[in-house]
Amino acid sequence: MKPIRAALLALACAMPALAFAQWMWVDNSGRKVLSDQPPPMDIPAKNILRQPGVRAAPASETAPAASQAVAAKPELAASRAVGKDKDLEAKKKAAEAAEDEKAKAREEENNKIRAENCSRAKQAKVQMDSGTRIARTNAKGEREILDDAARQVETKRIEGIIARECAAKQG
Repeated sequence: MKPIRAALLALACAMPALAFAQWMWVDNSGRKVLSDQPPPMDIPAKNILRQPGVRAAPASETAPAASQAVAAKPELAASRAVGKDKDLEAKKKAAEAAEDEKAKAREEENNKIRAENCSRAKQAKVQMDSGTRIARTNAKGEREILDDAARQVETKRIEGIIARECAAKQG
């Protein structure tokens, strides 16, 4: 009974290793790459270290087998690479277009806010320049009439707002 269990355990441990079809190659920057896809067409056959269905052999024997496997399916590898690049390019363009749309929408919204701030500041400036008495409510909720000094301070503040908001709208 024990030998059967040991055999079943060994078989169970070996099954996942058989299920993985792994390619291994050295890329152009010198790093080892593991993948379930064949390497790109620009990888020379001598840099392919392992491929599915071929036992590990010395490098001199592996290179011809790898070149035959890659040469057998060049259309498939090329179409996959080109398809992925086209899809990736399309997604990048769509993302850039969406980002540009968002930026334009934000800019339009900011321009509307600036225009509104500009018109309000100009109305406040006209009211300040009219010479009529202006009353405000203080922190206690009491009504105060602006004297000449407070009127000058408020006029300077409004002129700053006009300079900032109206100049941004025109520029």
